[in-house]
Amino acid sequence: MPKYIYTAKSYDGQTKGGEVIARDEKALATQLRGDGFLVTSITQVKEEELAGRAKPNFLDIFNSVPLKEKMVFARNLSVMISSGLTVSRAVSNLALQVEHKGFKKILEDIFEEMQSGKTLSEGFAKYPGVFGDLFINMVRVGEVAGNLDEVLKIVAVQLEKEHNLKGKVKGAMIYPTVILAVMLVIGVLMLTYVLPQMLGVFKDMGAELPPMTKFLILISDTMRNNGLAVAIVFIGLVLFLRFFLGRESGKKALSYFTVHVPIFSPIVKQVNCARFARIFSSLLKSGVSSIEALKIISNTLSNYYYKQAFLLGAEEIQKGIPLSEILAKHQDIFPLLVSQIVQVGEETGKTDTVLIQLAEFYEDEVDQVTKNMSAIVEPILMVVIGGAVGFFAVAMLQPMYSMMGSIK
Repeated sequence: MPKYIYTAKSYDGQTKGGEVIARDEKALATQLRGDGFLVTSITQVKEEELAGRAKPNFLDIFNSVPLKEKMVFARNLSVMISSGLTVSRAVSNLALQVEHKGFKKILEDIFEEMQSGKTLSEGFAKYPGVFGDLFINMVRVGEVAGNLDEVLKIVAVQLEKEHNLKGKVKGAMIYPTVILAVMLVIGVLMLTYVLPQMLGVFKDMGAELPPMTKFLILISDTMRNNGLAVAIVFIGLVLFLRFFLGRESGKKALSYFTVHVPIFSPIVKQVNCARFARIFSSLLKSGVSSIEALKIISNTLSNYYYKQAFLLGAEEIQKGIPLSEILAKHQDIFPLLVSQIVQVGEETGKTDTVLIQLAEFYEDEVDQVTKNMSAIVEPILMVVIGGAVGFFAVAMLQPMYSMMGSIK
């Protein structure tokens, strides 16, 4: 079915706008009239426009721009527009203020597009990999409804929350990553410089070496005599993993691992549920239909199983199945609380409001988990480090005891 952008007014003068899928314009007008709104404009979204937004532009250079840049841009643009500046003038002013060269170039190009008669959303749509479906669709709906400044505030809040979530998760992973990296460096130094000198003594004495010591000697000799080959194999493995994880099968495997491994599972579910709740609420507030909102969310989240759940959900909603029932079918990735809260929102007609509360709940949960992450990870790291140190110690002590026994 075709997709339409509409604006409508209620009998008391309230303005409403958004994007919806309908059989035709007449059916959409009838639906809105049943909700107490009279249509003021309806525009069909052409398929070629949708296709154009779906493919990243090869000139897209925004990927290296921090998320914080987009957040600040959305907030400042909202303030300028609400202060009375035209959208094009506001974009031009912000382009002068931005320090990031790539972002500045994009804003200047968008300003030129607007000068030629295009809207802000059309300028954003030229860089779909830059602003993403969420940003583009919400701006487009805000332009149609005439509340672009309010929509941009919602976008800024969404980006701020997303920035905070990512920051907390990255911060929690710094400690274990540094420990493992240091442990790897020390291990390489031990195998290539320290152990060869100690193991050489055992070789010279001709003592029978235990299997663990022989294994260490094999690894040490391989790294010392074939260092280039080892480096090539390591780099090849890293490239293979990047290639594999870039394919659907790799993404599916990684997503399954993160969702089902006890250490990662709680925080992965909380982060994805928080992002879903806040993004879905923001889109509904902006006037985007539930079907289109789920499609946008599926393109925003990176976990394979969440993406598939929302894509299937968009199809099932068209058949009249409530979102709460759809989420309840995926209890392996959505806690029961999510479907229950959504059901309450559907029954009271305040889905966007209850989802904001749900998002705040899970964001607080993520905050607590990340704060306690070091306490959770430390015992595991201690076991790993202790196991490695114990292996080295046993491998070195066994031949010493053997030599002492032979001397007697």
